Amino acid sequence: MQKHIFFLYPLWFGELLFSKEEGKFAVKIARNVIEKYVKDEEITVKDYPESFTKKSGVFVTINTYPKKELRGCIGYPEPVMRLIDAIIDSAKNACQDPRFRHLEENELNSIVVEVSLLTKPELIKIDKPKDYPEKIKIGRDGLIAEAGFYRGLLLPQVPVEQEWDKETFLSHTCIKAGLMPDAWLSQRTKIYSFQAQVFSEQSPNGEIIETTLEQQDL
Repeated sequence: MQKHIFFLYPLWFGELLFSKEEGKFAVKIARNVIEKYVKDEEITVKDYPESFTKKSGVFVTINTYPKKELRGCIGYPEPVMRLIDAIIDSAKNACQDPRFRHLEENELNSIVVEVSLLTKPELIKIDKPKDYPEKIKIGRDGLIAEAGFYRGLLLPQVPVEQEWDKETFLSHTCIKAGLMPDAWLSQRTKIYSFQAQVFSEQSPNGEIIETTLEQQDL
């Protein structure tokens, strides 16, 4: 059963707002890189938008089709390189996500590609850790948990797909960082939030749409 609820909130993204055409182009680039990479062919990308020369965070997700099960998801949460380079690198690495076996050529017609274009993560400022749930919105925010060398991220899509409330989302972000589920209640744990514009194929090499998640109060 479909769990997504889609609705566009363009003001979420502040300084980072991509057009639908740019989002679709990002998915096409990622799909092309994935296909070339698994076929061991030369990867070249030309004539990309000027906005892709700016540094930006991005994640490339590969899902199976039609079941939409995760097959790989890799990216850069921070704007550390040009968006075009981050898309290319993330797409290649998503093919060999260490959680799964490497993507093979015979799977290319049974996967769909999704690209999440990210805002810069911002530290959530709170008086006490119990205030974190008041500062986040399910369907709007992605989260990063950080404590020392431990760091983990979950995209905004995840809590909606999993039907988590805010506390569960915080706990699973800590688990992703290799921390205890209640680590977000510790003063030594930092929690960052970010937003994403999500563009995804509806079928293999098919129509690409922007699928921004509706705000939830869970």
